[in-house]
Amino acid sequence: MKRRIINHWTAGNFTPCADDLFHYHFLIDVGGRVIPGVFSVKANDNCKDGEYAAHCGGGNTNRIGIAVCGMKGFVSAKKQGNRKLSKIQIEKLFALNAKMLLDEGWNEATLDNLMTHKEFGDLHPDTSSAGKIDISFLPAYPTIKPDEVGDFIRAKTNWYIKKLQEKRG
Repeated sequence: MKRRIINHWTAGNFTPCADDLFHYHFLIDVGGRVIPGVFSVKANDNCKDGEYAAHCGGGNTNRIGIAVCGMKGFVSAKKQGNRKLSKIQIEKLFALNAKMLLDEGWNEATLDNLMTHKEFGDLHPDTSSAGKIDISFLPAYPTIKPDEVGDFIRAKTNWYIKKLQEKRG
């Protein structure tokens, strides 16, 4: 079964803390460095054993958790907190999404295989992911409205997928 991706922000600082490393497969720090989490992507193929990255309540099985580090104190676009995501982080997120989707055999980012934690919660209101706000705002792209963020991420990811496909030949 092909794995899908859920994008998050940590709601913390610009680098991952120990707790972040247990909850996500990959984290992207403020400089764009990708840091692997404790659990492998394959660990989430079976979440019944308790040994998996618990990043998305009600949606961990066969899902890859990728988080950008930051957004501590975020309440809304008007009150963003003091750990705003950098453009470097966001662009690395798009590129990593593209690589992971291609590695899983997907040739395009769609709502079926790539969504934000917020979108997952909105689509699954009976889970503990309901009401989550990550990712609902991109400081580097302030004109993107909260309900357009997921589509924007998928569009940018698709641009990176095309670039990777061209490079791979």
